[in-house]
Amino acid sequence: MILKITQAINENLSVNELLQQYKQILFNELKIGKIAVYKLNSHWEKLLVSGISQECIDQIKIDDHLSSFTEITYVSQELPKVFWAFDFIIPIFHKDLILAYILIGDIDEEMEGMSPAIKHLSFIQTISNIIIVAMENKQLYKQLLIQEAFKKEMELASRIQNLLIPNQNSLPQNQCVSTCAYYQPHFEIGGDYYDFINFNDHELGFCIGDVSGKGIPAALIMSNFQATLRALFRPEKPLDELMIQLNQKVCEHSISEKFITFFIGIYNYKTRKLKYVNASHHPPMLYDFESGKTSYLKKGCIGLGMLDEIPRINVGETLVTKHSKLLCYTDGLIELERDDRMEVGMQSLTNIFTSSKNINDTFTDLIKHIDMGKENKVVIDDISLFGIEFNKPST
Repeated sequence: MILKITQAINENLSVNELLQQYKQILFNELKIGKIAVYKLNSHWEKLLVSGISQECIDQIKIDDHLSSFTEITYVSQELPKVFWAFDFIIPIFHKDLILAYILIGDIDEEMEGMSPAIKHLSFIQTISNIIIVAMENKQLYKQLLIQEAFKKEMELASRIQNLLIPNQNSLPQNQCVSTCAYYQPHFEIGGDYYDFINFNDHELGFCIGDVSGKGIPAALIMSNFQATLRALFRPEKPLDELMIQLNQKVCEHSISEKFITFFIGIYNYKTRKLKYVNASHHPPMLYDFESGKTSYLKKGCIGLGMLDEIPRINVGETLVTKHSKLLCYTDGLIELERDDRMEVGMQSLTNIFTSSKNINDTFTDLIKHIDMGKENKVVIDDISLFGIEFNKPST
C-alpha cells in the first residue's frame, strides 16, 4: 500500500486524485469507516469527510477543539463530545509545524475483535503523513512556479521600462550641455520617469516625474504618461497649454488617488533661456559656478491629476548664466526612513551639489550618497535624478 501511494505521488496526480487513493486504502483495504481530514493552508479547510454526518462535522472548531493535540490521541469520554463519533485524533507535522489533523473511526461500533482503527493505527499515521506532506509539497511547488512566472514577468517589465528611460549613452552631450542621470526603482519597476528630447539644433526639452505610490500600479501610469508626453511635447506649444492637456490625460487614465508630481523645461542653447513649469515637484536646483549662488525652480502649478482642472499655471523663465549646473530629482533621493521616522536629507544633497565640481564628478558623489543610504536601509522609494551642466555656447 505504501508503494501504491508512492506511485500515485510520483505520477504527479492531482490533490483530489491523491485524496481518492488515500480514501480507497483506508476504507476498502484497512476497513476504516469514518474519516475527516483538516489541512492548514492560509486557513483550515476540510479536505476529506466521509462516513460521518455533516451535523457532526460542523460542530468541530479547529482552533477551539483541535489545536491542543500534538500526538495521537484516543477519543475517550473525557474529550469534548464533538469527537465521540471518532476513535482517534492524529496530528500531522512537518518540520515541527502542524499541517493537518486526521480524525478516524469505525462504522460498526459493535464489531467483535480488534478495531481496524487500532490495528492499523501506526500504518494510518504513516500514509496520512506521506499524503499530507505530498500535498503540501505540491502546493509549495505550484506557488514556486507562480512566483517564478511572476519574477520573469517583472524582469521583462523592468527591461521594457528601462528602454523607456534614457541611458547614459543616449543623454545629450554637446558643446552647450553635459548631462548625467541615475535611475533606481525601489522594486523591479517603479513610478519615476525622466526624459530628454532634442527638438532641433538649438532647443532641448527635458522633464522628470514621480507617480504617487510604488510598484506596478505606479509603473503602468507612468508608462502611459510617457507615451502621452512624447506625443504632445513640442517646442512651439506653450507650456501652460501642454500642462492642461497632460492633466486631462492623467485624470482620464489613473485612479482617483494617484497623481503625478512633474517638472518640465525647454532650454534654448542660443538665448540661454530656460522656460519651465513645476507641478508640485521638488524644485530643481540651479547652481551658478561663478557666483556660488543657488536658485530653485518653483514656479508652476498643482500636481497632475490632483484636480480635474488646474486652477492656475505660472510658467517660469530664467536666464542661465555663463557656467551653471542643474539638478532635477525625485523625492526618493531625500526622503529617508530612520527608526520608523521620516527624514528629509535636503542639506546633504545641497552640500554635495553646490560645489565647484563638474556634473560628472558631482554625480559620482551623489551616487556614493545613494549607495550609502541603500546600505543603511534608509532608502524607501524610487530614486531618479539627472543633472545638466550648461557651458558657454560656441560662437
